[in-house]
Amino acid sequence: MKSSILKNFIVFEGLDGCGKSSQVRLLKEHLERKGKKVEVSCEPTDGPIGKMVRDVLQHKVITTPKALALLYASDREDHLFHEDVGIKDKTANGYIEISDRYFYSSYAYQSVNVDSNYVKEINNFPSPEILIYIDVPVDVCLSRIDKRGGEKELFEKKEFLEKVDLNFKSAIKNVNPETKVLVVNGEQDISKIAKEIAFFVDKIIG
Repeated sequence: MKSSILKNFIVFEGLDGCGKSSQVRLLKEHLERKGKKVEVSCEPTDGPIGKMVRDVLQHKVITTPKALALLYASDREDHLFHEDVGIKDKTANGYIEISDRYFYSSYAYQSVNVDSNYVKEINNFPSPEILIYIDVPVDVCLSRIDKRGGEKELFEKKEFLEKVDLNFKSAIKNVNPETKVLVVNGEQDISKIAKEIAFFVDKIIG
């Protein structure tokens, strides 16, 4: 069951600083204008397990890479199957769910320091109907992160992100064949990216 496709589930992926958050918002607005019921979420979530993950990312808590991978997977389980706010029930009840990150991020980030087969084993979750990957070079992403200011999170380092970038590219080549994939150039104008994404999603969801 967990390896199946989850209809009406759209996932955005990409490196930190690629512009996912803006495109998630713009797609939500586009779909709502067409009369769709849309919910937006992100990983790590705002739930109790997701907050533990954020504490690690923000250097408030130190743990092992394997423990962090398990926390991400636990947060994802809750994100999908929580009896009140889970994605699975929402999509079954007519909502389109858009998530900023999903298990592809675990493949890309956690597999740098944890065996990739183990990461895949603990992330045996349904594949999304649509995967949108915003492709932006590492140096551009880091420049955008620097402009935000503030302390960098755990994974926001060039050498690490270069490995993540390679892992993402590998993951995209090996997605569930039933998942519809769009790789978009994230260095384009924001509105142009949004139109490309909207056109792609409309062809699939209608």
